Amino acid sequence: MSTAGDLVERFGTTWAEEAGIKLTDKPSPLWRLLVLSLLLSARIDSDIAVRSAIELSRAGWRTPARMADSTWQQRVDALGRGGYRRYDERTATQLEQAAELVHERWHGDLRRLHRESAGDADRASQLLQEFVGIGPAGAAIFLREVQGVWADLRPFVDDLAREGARAAGLPTDAHKLAALVPARDVHRLVAACVRLARSAG
Repeated sequence: MSTAGDLVERFGTTWAEEAGIKLTDKPSPLWRLLVLSLLLSARIDSDIAVRSAIELSRAGWRTPARMADSTWQQRVDALGRGGYRRYDERTATQLEQAAELVHERWHGDLRRLHRESAGDADRASQLLQEFVGIGPAGAAIFLREVQGVWADLRPFVDDLAREGARAAGLPTDAHKLAALVPARDVHRLVAACVRLARSAG
C-alpha cells in the first residue's frame, strides 16, 4: 500500500464522520457540517467539539430553521452536555446568528452558497467567513470536508494539511497530493494529513 493509501486507511476519518454526519449535497448535512466547523473553530479540544455537535443534532436542530426555533438556553444546555462549557454562551448566540444568515441570504440551503462561489474555493472561504465565529481556520475545516461532495472545489489543501503532507514525505502541491489517491478519497487524504499535523504539533 502506498504511503498516501496507508494514511487514508489509518487516519482518514473526517470530523463529519466522527460527528455522525453522512455528508451529502443536501441542506441538512451541509448545515450540520457548518455547525461542526463553527464548534471546531474555538480553542477547544476537537473531541469536545464533536461531542457537542452530536448533542445539537440529538436535540433536533439539524436545519437552520430548527436551530432558529430553539432557545438560547436550550442551546447552552446542549453545548454543556457535550462539554463545550468555556464558550457555550457565546457559541449559543453564534449558532442563532448562523441560522439567520443561512435563512436570509441562502434561503436555508448552503448549496446556494456553493453556487454563489462558482467553484472558487477562495470565494467560498470568504462567504463562510461571513458567519460570526468562523474565520479562515473554520472555513478551511468546512472546505476540507465538503470537497468530498462539492467536487469542483477539489483538491482543497490548506496550510495545515500541507504541513501534514510534508511530515509524511508527500507532495505539498494540492494537485500532486490529490493524484496519489482516487478522487473519492481526496478529502480523506487531506483529513489524514491534518490529523498528522495536529499530532505533531
